[in-house]
Amino acid sequence: MPGRILDGKKIGAAIRADAAEAAREFARSGRPPGLAVVLVGDDPASAIYVRGKIKASREAGIASETHRLAATTTASELGGLLDRLNRDEAVDAILLQLPLPDGLDASEFLARIRPEKDVDGFHPENVGRLVAGLPGPCPCTPAGIMEMFRREGIQVKGSRAVVVGRSDIVGKPLALLLLHQHATVTVCHSRTRDLPAVCREADILCTAIGRPAMVGADAIREGAVVVDVGMNRAETEEQVRDFFGDDDRRLARFRRNGYTLVGDVHPVAMRERSSAYTPVPGGVGPLTIAMLLANTVALAVARQSAG
Repeated sequence: MPGRILDGKKIGAAIRADAAEAAREFARSGRPPGLAVVLVGDDPASAIYVRGKIKASREAGIASETHRLAATTTASELGGLLDRLNRDEAVDAILLQLPLPDGLDASEFLARIRPEKDVDGFHPENVGRLVAGLPGPCPCTPAGIMEMFRREGIQVKGSRAVVVGRSDIVGKPLALLLLHQHATVTVCHSRTRDLPAVCREADILCTAIGRPAMVGADAIREGAVVVDVGMNRAETEEQVRDFFGDDDRRLARFRRNGYTLVGDVHPVAMRERSSAYTPVPGGVGPLTIAMLLANTVALAVARQSAG
């Protein structure tokens, strides 16, 4: 029997509704929560992501603004903007859209954002708080996955979780959040020996590696919960048929756009072997933006409480 779909659009909409209600409550203090997004350069994907984030934040009642800087922006110019936003009392949350153009060190500028305004949870102080299990902003995608588990009744405590991918944005923080919820966690990467055998041990299998349909049926234990963070392109009809069979909708999408999206897990294997799974698209993606809104409001409330 195919696994049930963990509908990220539905779950994300519920998180967004909760964030909007919290934003309305906060606004009774005299102003709405404030989000500033900084976009450097002209990366098309980043521009799309930023537009989506700004649109969602405004729909939730968050005062949002985009600061666009040229690809030729110097380190001093970017640092100066971040310093001004750090001082702006109407700005509760700052998001620095990654990647940055060559010549600008992301770690330097993420650390320049005040920890109490770090909506992505990437500042070293907030990373330390996450490791220690202390309150603070968490990276949006891992936080969204954990919120999905909570809302969908996925049992984390006592489960064996395998996270494939060790990035600072998804893999590492997700592993820590799972540990804090009493899962037994294994983190895999490109040098893991016999990756399918390790993955087959998982009650909860999470992938974030950016390689289309790399994780196949031989890596999924029957009845596992599978969370696919990957967002890759299948760009040939041969790939589309290999990943989706004769799925007319996928084939039509490929012929219309020249590609269709596929995750890190083979979609047919994921559907047939899991007890529950996140589709691509429509799974983890909507959770990320939803948690950006939740994090923004939480930072606003925390700053207000701090005085």
